[in-house]
Amino acid sequence: MKTLDFRDSRPIYEQIVSQIRQEIATGILREGDQLPSVREMAGSLSINPNTIQRAYRELEAAGWIISVPGKGSFVCPLPQTNHSEKAHLLETFDQTSVALIELGVSPMELITRITQIGGGIHA
Repeated sequence: MKTLDFRDSRPIYEQIVSQIRQEIATGILREGDQLPSVREMAGSLSINPNTIQRAYRELEAAGWIISVPGKGSFVCPLPQTNHSEKAHLLETFDQTSVALIELGVSPMELITRITQIGGGIHA
């Protein structure tokens, strides 16, 4: 079940994209699984169907899902790792970690948060 945070600075469609990507990456959604229809998801979240459609277009453009006319949207195999994006994100992570430690966050707190975020990856 997707949840929206209306206090989040990210647009709603980006929150949906992020949640679906996380579900695919952690194995909650697997290759070939069908996503809810645009109308079904829009209804369950009480938002405009165009917002869901935009999220699905973003996911399809990035290779996370494929939409089959008349059939629905399905999870694709995990996209190949983009090494430059991965390197950039790891560099950002390193910089953020250093800044947090300088603000008094312990390395153990960071490890705990990472473990909580990634808890479903190896399940």
